Amino acid sequence: MTRALYVGCPMWAQRQWVGRFLPVDTPAGRELHAYSRLLNAVEGNTTFYAAPTPSTVAKWREQALPGFRFVFKVPKHITHERRLRGTATELHAFCTLMEPLGDLVGGFTFQLPASFGPSDLGALEWALRQCSSAWRWSVEVRHPAFFAATDRTTLDAMLQRHGAERVLLDTESLFSHPPITDEGRAEWEQKPRVPALHEPLGDHPIVRFIGTDDPEVTALGLERWQPIVAQWVRDGRTPTFFAHTPDNSGTPALALDFHAAVARLVDSLTPLPEPPPMLAQEQGSLF
Repeated sequence: MTRALYVGCPMWAQRQWVGRFLPVDTPAGRELHAYSRLLNAVEGNTTFYAAPTPSTVAKWREQALPGFRFVFKVPKHITHERRLRGTATELHAFCTLMEPLGDLVGGFTFQLPASFGPSDLGALEWALRQCSSAWRWSVEVRHPAFFAATDRTTLDAMLQRHGAERVLLDTESLFSHPPITDEGRAEWEQKPRVPALHEPLGDHPIVRFIGTDDPEVTALGLERWQPIVAQWVRDGRTPTFFAHTPDNSGTPALALDFHAAVARLVDSLTPLPEPPPMLAQEQGSLF
């Protein structure tokens, strides 16, 4: 039985990772090639801000290792500016743009603004009806009402009707103590203070864990997720787990360690790819 866990970061092109997590000779614009040989998933945050060109999508296809997974955010023009209303044409165009990536697409996420509340559920259900069943879909909500009994139940039932996952956003570590860096203070202002949910709706749960600028607190928060995700895998689910911190300088290590910790709890977990040597040129010169 194949047991898989996808882990990754909020981006792949972080230049401060070069020489630390990515090979020292990784050129700008080729970070995805190296990243996809270190971790097996990434959040496609870039599509939230602007649709890529077809040539960019082709470049992603060329660089990503087979078996890698992108989880792309639906453009904010659809989720935040139009608030999902009347966006069937835009949704179809977005999916068509991403079609060349094929099975590299792990899914698409509607990340909704905190002002998108229970009165907007009709728009969400309409949008989910427009979604092609050829792709996996997930929804991240931030309105506090969706974390309370009645509205949470209503939302979850809707998502299950359409086969969509509810993104399990965990900001509890972030807000567990005051920030000590400028990046941490910025995260405090940008991220929602909502309870962390741990119950998946379907077979492909997605967790977005937001750590803090205190490494010890972040580590404790990640430890709490390890047995939960391990049980999902044992139950036959295929989770995707994304690790964030305010500056994201060390998130590849957090993702790698998380996968290793779950592997210790789950028999026969599919291993991560074998990363390229950090000093590829120097090692090659020895032979």
